[in-house]
Amino acid sequence: EKDVHEYSLLPLVHDIIKCMDKDSQDVHQELAKLKVKIQEAREQISNMPGIESSPLAQQQQLATLREQVRTKNQLLQKYKSLCMFDVPKV
Repeated sequence: EKDVHEYSLLPLVHDIIKCMDKDSQDVHQELAKLKVKIQEAREQISNMPGIESSPLAQQQQLATLREQVRTKNQLLQKYKSLCMFDVPKV
């Protein structure tokens, strides 16, 4: 839950609106905080794995990975049915 609040811009926007309502000089400081927060969010997004891939490429990769999991599960079931892993009773 900390991550959700860490990247939320609403509290900063709320603080900016409060400063504007009060004709406070702090509005410039609050705007600077918002700008920093937006820049941090941009950096986080640009560092995400796969962000350079198109949505279509991501979907294709996901389909490939799902197929690999399906195939491996089938192989596991096949080998389990061969009773190769049964431990002999002593």
